[in-house]
Amino acid sequence: MLDQLSQKFAALADPTRRAMLTRLSKGQASVSEVAKPFLKRMSMPAVTKHMKVLERAGLVTKTKDAQRRLCDLNPDGFKDTVAFLEKYRQLCEESLDRLGEYLESITNQSNQANRKKTDDRQ
Repeated sequence: MLDQLSQKFAALADPTRRAMLTRLSKGQASVSEVAKPFLKRMSMPAVTKHMKVLERAGLVTKTKDAQRRLCDLNPDGFKDTVAFLEKYRQLCEESLDRLGEYLESITNQSNQANRKKTDDRQ
């Protein structure tokens, strides 16, 4: 059995599921409403399976309203995923900062060398 974070990343790995999450980011919707843009290329049972993966991962919640199943994003379901990625974002930013400093130093050295050549010619 996958741990919760692994389930979330597995759910997010699929572009169809990410598109479903994008739809739900605009507001609550029934499974049928979420399914509508996908029905030309997949069946309703396939859409339902995708929604179940998102629900099991804790990214989506479903509630029953009369005959309809309403889906919502579960903001709490994203917290540990965001926290995990945040650590790596900080590492990447630090690495990019160091690269920027290095490139700036090389540019400065190159500019100084070019000025020296120009001065030597005069």
